[in-house]
Amino acid sequence: MKEKKTKAKSLPDDFELILDKSHKSDDKYILRLYVTGSTSRSVLAIKNLRKICEEYLAGRYELEVIDLYQKPSLAKGDQIIAAPTLIKKLPLPFRRIIGDMSNKEKVLLGLDLRVL
Repeated sequence: MKEKKTKAKSLPDDFELILDKSHKSDDKYILRLYVTGSTSRSVLAIKNLRKICEEYLAGRYELEVIDLYQKPSLAKGDQIIAAPTLIKKLPLPFRRIIGDMSNKEKVLLGLDLRVL
């Protein structure tokens, strides 16, 4: 009896690139950044997030910056316990990123723009 040889299919070298493209490139991102006044951390978070959004989501995002000193009642709705906090409402899944957004890889992972 002859043995059948099975050939294992190899994954393409750019497998990660394929996974990155699995998200629709026309998805609209709805983001909320909660900050506390014009502190240095708040200003840095806004600056860092805008830079990331322009680089990776140009024309495909809405960013609402909410000052918790001006609108403290909004913190309860999104369960904000620290600031700055970024909320990704759309596309799903819902994500929450805390910090000044200076860790670009962490932000990209949180926005589902990178895979592990």
